[in-house]
Amino acid sequence: MPQIETIQLRFTDAFGRALFRTIIAAAVVLLLSAVALASASFTTSTDNEDLQVNDSPEMSVIAVAKTVVVKQSAKDVFVFGGDVVIEGNVSGDVGVIGGTISQKEGAFIGGDVIVIGGAYKPDSQQPLRTAGKETIVFGILEDELRELGRNPESILSPSLTPTFFAQRVLSALFWFVVTLGFITIAPGAVSRAIARTKLTPTKIAAVGLAGLIASLLLVTTVSTALPEYLSVIVWLMVVGLLMLAYLFGRVTLQLSVGKYIQKHLLPGYKSNETIAILIGVIVWTILLSLPYLWIFGVLTVFAAGTGLVITARNNTSVRPA
Repeated sequence: MPQIETIQLRFTDAFGRALFRTIIAAAVVLLLSAVALASASFTTSTDNEDLQVNDSPEMSVIAVAKTVVVKQSAKDVFVFGGDVVIEGNVSGDVGVIGGTISQKEGAFIGGDVIVIGGAYKPDSQQPLRTAGKETIVFGILEDELRELGRNPESILSPSLTPTFFAQRVLSALFWFVVTLGFITIAPGAVSRAIARTKLTPTKIAAVGLAGLIASLLLVTTVSTALPEYLSVIVWLMVVGLLMLAYLFGRVTLQLSVGKYIQKHLLPGYKSNETIAILIGVIVWTILLSLPYLWIFGVLTVFAAGTGLVITARNNTSVRPA
């Protein structure tokens, strides 16, 4: 029997590939808010909570807020906000976000096992697995991820609880410190970025949105076209660049909005940059906390940051006509 290696918080080739596929599957689930089963042979329970998969060796099962039980066979299984019970054979990967994977005695999993916010529970000490495949478990935020899977609209309209407000206060404090530190370390870069957003905001946004779309398409393409180790490297590079763009874009927008409000509403404090940072941080924290509208705020920050990074060395592209 192959030895099963449990990996936590470590990047490997298989991890990058498997995690990427799990994230894509979760995104599809959240967008569709349904169960994608193609023409698989399946049955559902009377309460519509359980899904039983019979003989479907070529089908990939993607479900949300359901317990999927593989009685006979399936190709891949991905569940968001529910559990997976393997009683038969799964030739590919099995992944859950906010749930548990149970592998019964005599059941077989041919691919990787990926669990984010849950657990992997095989009945046998040496479960039937393909040699060399990975078991990746992140046992964090299980209840929150399960609730998100069962009520996906909650991510668009969060409940106004004391915890929610406490998180926003901590977020504002974090971004105030980050913005203040960023301006202290690289004041020239932030000043030039603010100037470019004032000169040609439409061009910056268009270039940034195009770059963001291109980055996502690049990650999707290389994950299938390149070898695993190269696709993981590209994936990490793109994610790192996007996070840097978000950081730079939010710092720039916060200071830009803060200075604008300071100039028109608080002219007596227009020379105080700390006040401008505080105002901008509060405004953007509120904007990114508004139900449904926060999505457009995040997209704006990503587009602005990506556009500023792309045009950083191309000064002629942002000069006024």
